[in-house]
Amino acid sequence: MSYDLVITGGNVVDGTGDSAFQADIGIRDGKIQSIGKNLPAESSQVIDASGKIVTPGFVDIHTHYDGQATWDGLLEPSSGHGVTTVVMGNCGVGFAPVRPGQEEWLIQLMEGVEDIPGTALSEGIEWTWESFPEYLDTLDMKEYAIDIGSQVAHGAIRSYVMGDRGSNNEPATKTDIAHMKKLVHEAIDAGALGVSTSRVLGHRAMNGEPVPGTFAAEDELYGLGEALQDAGQGVFELAPAGADGQDLVNAPKEMEWMKKLSATIQRPVTFALLQNETEPHLWKQLLEESLEAANQGSQCFPQVAGRPFGLLIGLQTHHAFAKRPSFINLSHLPHDELVHQLKQNSVRDAILNETDNAPDPNILFDGMSRMIQSMLHRLYPMGEIPDYEPNPNKSFVSLAEARNTTAEAVLFDYMLENNGHAMGMMPIFNYVDGNHDVIREMLLHPQAVSGLSDGGAHCGMICDASIPTFMLSHWTRDRTRGEKLPLEWIIKKQTNDTASLYGLDDRGTLQIGKRADINVIDYDALTLYGPKMAYDLPAGGRRLLQEASGYDYTVVAGTVTRQFGKDTGQRPGRLIRGAR
Repeated sequence: MSYDLVITGGNVVDGTGDSAFQADIGIRDGKIQSIGKNLPAESSQVIDASGKIVTPGFVDIHTHYDGQATWDGLLEPSSGHGVTTVVMGNCGVGFAPVRPGQEEWLIQLMEGVEDIPGTALSEGIEWTWESFPEYLDTLDMKEYAIDIGSQVAHGAIRSYVMGDRGSNNEPATKTDIAHMKKLVHEAIDAGALGVSTSRVLGHRAMNGEPVPGTFAAEDELYGLGEALQDAGQGVFELAPAGADGQDLVNAPKEMEWMKKLSATIQRPVTFALLQNETEPHLWKQLLEESLEAANQGSQCFPQVAGRPFGLLIGLQTHHAFAKRPSFINLSHLPHDELVHQLKQNSVRDAILNETDNAPDPNILFDGMSRMIQSMLHRLYPMGEIPDYEPNPNKSFVSLAEARNTTAEAVLFDYMLENNGHAMGMMPIFNYVDGNHDVIREMLLHPQAVSGLSDGGAHCGMICDASIPTFMLSHWTRDRTRGEKLPLEWIIKKQTNDTASLYGLDDRGTLQIGKRADINVIDYDALTLYGPKMAYDLPAGGRRLLQEASGYDYTVVAGTVTRQFGKDTGQRPGRLIRGAR
């Protein structure tokens, strides 16, 4: 038998959770044709994977590439971390359907909720659609380094149907709900993987208004879900009340309607789950309720993150000194000149001894400086090889006490290291009292799925698209402050399990007949580097990127898309339409 590609001699971790085994993999026409030892090397291309692990490509189910996918075929950061399939359209925000004249409002909604520069979206998106099926048609004409799938967003649908009433979160009428249900069904029929909504108070448009649907009544939510039932496929995804640590009174109540909805429509419901400081044990209650729901016939799957959800703090992001007058006077300078000026003792002393200008209440995130100043006890240096499980005694407050100085002084000097590119991490969720075992327990729960990377989003504050790499390097190999997790289990968690949730049963495992989405990884050398700011979005928009080494090859549908960490220029990835 001849092949297009043979991967020889690798240690195969096949995504099923079974023990690794040594084998060759023969690929033809984008699919796995043979798995065994000593396959005939009659192939157009041979990859020697001796001493390496061979895994399925990672399936990341929580991203926000909805805008980026219309202009960018590479889809970094995700494509650089072994990810071969992404699902976007999460958290109730997206760009279809859209009425003419409503485009800028949807951009500002996405910018406010997901911190994607509005100027980049305005310049990058060419609006060639109105309906969601037309949006998919636009994506279907493009070629990508990885496969993409999309959900239809409640926020966009509600605004399309109800206009200003929907945008302003007024109650939906029965007629409104029927129209929304029809549009969701239309989207699923066209290939949407599900419908998403947000009930998080912190998810707000640039004008401060919560995402349309935040306060939707149960009949409206059921209308969306019944469209999935009628279509016979699709996932109901949401950011539930309390997910951001606000509105915790209503957080436990969310499980009740989610359980009833899933049982009624017989479709999976997946929701964001993070540990918050106000109710640090609520996550355990919600996990157990999801398991009880499964025993009663519901399909409720908490999405959990493999590491703390933390803001990145540095000179090029939001930081503690951004509202100080002396810093503001220098902030227009090019980066290198700014760093040079900030290193002057007179400038340093002035900034450290000043008080902030008052934040503008009309500018989203303008109060971040004061928030950061109040949380220096939870801000940690990351280092060039980032530490996502820092010891609590390594905070900037602790470092300052040891040096007999102020935390602000230590932070200021640290931010100027590495020519002003040093980053600190401020864990907001999943790290109460520095306890990383909470995350381990979340990951191990039978109903939990790995998600929440937010690839493509939070461009100025977060870079969690690297979570798949962290899952391998930290949890299976490098962890020192607690128990590790088995490599085979971690691979299954972010391949087979995530693919199965969305019905993508043609991928996620290395088995004959499955798609040849594959990583060849130098496991011992796998390294995740610190995040860096780039200004490469349309209109010079900024975004945080994070590189990794150790991915020798990433293969999508039988084609090598990355080799030794570099993009090959090949674009075999396509739009996924529906479960398969």
